[in-house]
Amino acid sequence: MMANETPAAPAPSDNALVRTGADTMFDALHAGGARICFANPGTTEMTMVTALARHGGIRPVLSLFEGVCTGAADGYARVSGQVPLTLLHLGPGFANGIANLHNARRAGSRIVNIIGDHATWHLPYDAPLTSDIESLASPVSRKVIRMAEPAAIARDVATAFAATRAAEGGAATLIVPTDVIDAREETQDAASGGATPATWQGARVDDAAVAAAAAALEGDQGVIVLLGGNALTEVGVRAGAALAARLGGRLLMEPYPGIVDLGGDLPAVERQAYFPDDVIAQMGTARVVLAGARMPISYFGYEGWPSQLVAEASLVRLAGPEHDAIDALLRLGAALGVTGPDGAQPFTPATASANDPAAALTPAGVVEELLVQLPDHAIISLEGSTLGGPWLRNAHRARRHRVMTNTGGAIGQGLPCAVGAALAAPEARVVSLQSDGSAQYTLQALWTMARENLPVTVILAANHRYAILQTELVRANAPLGDAMIEALTLLDKPRVDWVCLARGYGVEAVRVTTCGELAEALARGLALDGPMLIQAELP
Repeated sequence: MMANETPAAPAPSDNALVRTGADTMFDALHAGGARICFANPGTTEMTMVTALARHGGIRPVLSLFEGVCTGAADGYARVSGQVPLTLLHLGPGFANGIANLHNARRAGSRIVNIIGDHATWHLPYDAPLTSDIESLASPVSRKVIRMAEPAAIARDVATAFAATRAAEGGAATLIVPTDVIDAREETQDAASGGATPATWQGARVDDAAVAAAAAALEGDQGVIVLLGGNALTEVGVRAGAALAARLGGRLLMEPYPGIVDLGGDLPAVERQAYFPDDVIAQMGTARVVLAGARMPISYFGYEGWPSQLVAEASLVRLAGPEHDAIDALLRLGAALGVTGPDGAQPFTPATASANDPAAALTPAGVVEELLVQLPDHAIISLEGSTLGGPWLRNAHRARRHRVMTNTGGAIGQGLPCAVGAALAAPEARVVSLQSDGSAQYTLQALWTMARENLPVTVILAANHRYAILQTELVRANAPLGDAMIEALTLLDKPRVDWVCLARGYGVEAVRVTTCGELAEALARGLALDGPMLIQAELP
């Protein structure tokens, strides 16, 4: 099945086949809105695999590693707003996917994980793959549900969907013992529920909170409006810009947004800085309105710097990630006399790069070329500081697009998120701005890109080092030339040949060293009907 195809409606089951609990489960998942399943199944999932094939209404996407399944589900959820499934094998298989579920939790991505487990009567024997799945799943799940009764399967599914709508959203995990899911279909409990709403909007901020925020801001100037959550969509960005203009201030976004609309005629959005001293300088003494964003904190604890980077007295907590921040912004703006969201900004897309074609590549040169060539309404999956920082500083100069970032800091998110984004929006070109160190964690995503023929263009920043670690070491006055430090931060012995790796997975690839070579490769990659990787050699 190609990326632009949708699953057919469920076909009636063959009466000659005995329906099982797995059939009931997928019927309920489909009724709840699930249309895609990112899978790496094993023996305990075989009944579910055959039921998924019989159902026909949920598209299966195979990945070679569970971290690709969970990261792709995260990207799909961010772009579509809908609920994808993952199908994983026992506790160890789920454990392989936890890192990207941590990122998904920070992004508020609504996902239902399905984990096959041993039959309940087999668990006491502590077979080699037996594990405490509940303990593994709890930190990255809104709710963990162990199926116990075939008659309650549909009810358990409804409970899982409801859990994904709690607070700002997140994943729910179904643990599915083989004896429960293999059992013949039974009459379901009356509380099994039906379809759940496809999209999540957030809780409404009460009138008193909006009035309190308006009173706190009346007469203030130089206020910072800090956007997060659903305020990072077009309407939210325009409403936030209008409010910032009314208050004579600036519009910022949280440092690692799940997905944000940028570029074109949208108002420019400044990104919150990373290091604590930079954040403190950026915020100054301004009042900061939290509109869907968490309060500014230090990414790590640095001696001599506070963890909370804006004093509580300077915060105006309008809306958190769990709220409908757009609605709160519009109501606050109305209370302060804002007549409407900020209108279109003057925008003329660049048609030619200022790069010297013969010049060696730099991160700035990569960004300048992409600003020219990025098509309208593309989606960027961004992982790594080498290209991430320069892009977000210049994104307002590009055509309209959306950007996904690494919300939770667990690396290996960029390539899988690109897979999910391409499946969620097959009409869009997806560009993965990816650092080489973190790409090694989930490079199996390249195989899924090739298998599904996804329109993903990967620009891989090949500087053959862990650049962020070196930046941190410099701040700590550590000697980068020390042999032990080089052994732990350089990736050049041997240098990874990403062209060979990509081609081995079935993805077209090319290595570029100059701005001119990049321009040619990027034009080809963006026009290709399928994936392409560009290994950009950087200093």
